Amino acid sequence: MKSVFYQANRNRIVEVKYGSIIVATGYSAMQRGNDAAFMFEQEANFWWLTGVEAPDWWLIIDGQRNKSWLVSPSVSEIHQIFDGSLSAESAKAISGVDGVLNHDEAIKMLRDLSKKHSVVYSLGDAPGNEYYDFAVNPAPKKLWRSLETIFNEVQDCRLELAKLRAIKQPEEITAIKKAIKLTAAAFNDVKSKLPTYRYEYEVEAEFTHIFRKNGAIGHAYDPIVASGGNACTLHYSANNDKLKPKSVLLLDIGARVDGYAADISRSYAIGEPTERQRQVHSSLQAAHKQIIKLLGPGLAVMDYYAAVDDIMKAALMELGLMSTKDDNEEIYRRYFPHAIGHGLGVDVHDSLGRATEFLPGMILTVEPGIYIPEEGIGMRIEDNILITDKGHTNLSQSLSTEL
Repeated sequence: MKSVFYQANRNRIVEVKYGSIIVATGYSAMQRGNDAAFMFEQEANFWWLTGVEAPDWWLIIDGQRNKSWLVSPSVSEIHQIFDGSLSAESAKAISGVDGVLNHDEAIKMLRDLSKKHSVVYSLGDAPGNEYYDFAVNPAPKKLWRSLETIFNEVQDCRLELAKLRAIKQPEEITAIKKAIKLTAAAFNDVKSKLPTYRYEYEVEAEFTHIFRKNGAIGHAYDPIVASGGNACTLHYSANNDKLKPKSVLLLDIGARVDGYAADISRSYAIGEPTERQRQVHSSLQAAHKQIIKLLGPGLAVMDYYAAVDDIMKAALMELGLMSTKDDNEEIYRRYFPHAIGHGLGVDVHDSLGRATEFLPGMILTVEPGIYIPEEGIGMRIEDNILITDKGHTNLSQSLSTEL
């Protein structure tokens, strides 16, 4: 993306929060083990506003003057030698900001701004973070607490950013299409070689090789390569088991290209599928097609969810897993335990900004699944759908959904 893209994004949030002060931070690097950090991945909102992919940078936007500044972290000489650092000149060129400040200059600016502005906007806690089973990156909370010592009030602007990011711009759609095209090519390559693989990790390695060889930063998320009963663990990521004949391999994988993610799932038979596997896949495939047909601009999200439930319950009844669609929710969710999809963009689980209806420019996944642990069967089919003015476009339609 070019700096004009990030400049335009900052202008868009200024239009929503006109005259306001917005201060955001990138993520901090996180410890991997002893004195080594994990590979760094930037906070999505901060990247969308700046394009900066280095840790611990801040962004200050003065909405009244429509000016913005990046704030550089203090990097010791030793860390520069070992890890390098992003120069002020490079950061300004990438983001198109008006200037780059050091920490002390930034604090002085914020104190001056607080004399005219009692409220500052920043990034609050992610919705649903109380359900996370991992530690969140400390940088946003650390900045929030610092801002509380300067301004009378700190308010969250995450929802406004989510609403803006939910409607994809042409550059974003192009990037997502590139990520999908590369991911689909990798799926086709792997499927053609499926009889030659012996272990799940060999399949993962093939995808990684194809992504990196073609210039993608790599996987947009930890790949799921789950054979047999492993597919009933929804976020299975060990990817170490042996591939067994007459089982089904569930692949949930997406490349990241130009900052944007693809997210595709397919279920492939290892060897000749059993009759039961064919039945499950056929019901899932039919449900997947019916659900995609529902999508279009103006469709109420709650109506969509209700229609999805009817379609999935009918599929489970067809397979003898439910007796009627009025069977209790526990039985239904035993075999289809996850949401039908999510937004897709910089984050693989991009927010749709609490949308009540689907709007042109939104990109979301459709990923029905049927999981039968007692039979060792888990299958999912997932495509990436763009809502258009007149309906929808299945961006990953070229990739066959056949078993």
